[in-house]
Amino acid sequence: MCLGIPGRIVEVTDANDRVAIVDIGGVRRPINICFIVEDGRTPESYVGEWVLVHVGFAMSHLDEAEAARTLELLHELGEAQAEFDAMRQTAPP
Repeated sequence: MCLGIPGRIVEVTDANDRVAIVDIGGVRRPINICFIVEDGRTPESYVGEWVLVHVGFAMSHLDEAEAARTLELLHELGEAQAEFDAMRQTAPP
């Protein structure tokens, strides 16, 4: 299963190589934004925008509301996974 995580572009560190710093839940990571940079726009013009990040690449744009919904769903999935794990640990052999 492939999972993309919403993050917000906070800085472009290398416009030529299309590398930006993306804040993902308070953690900042260098991410390649080559897949989202469109003709006629500079990499720096994407600062402040939300993107869906997968394996070090920004794969698509998100609006802020969609990013918030996705983050909430991921949080809920994490809680559900924790419950499944707890059930497995207490299940009779």
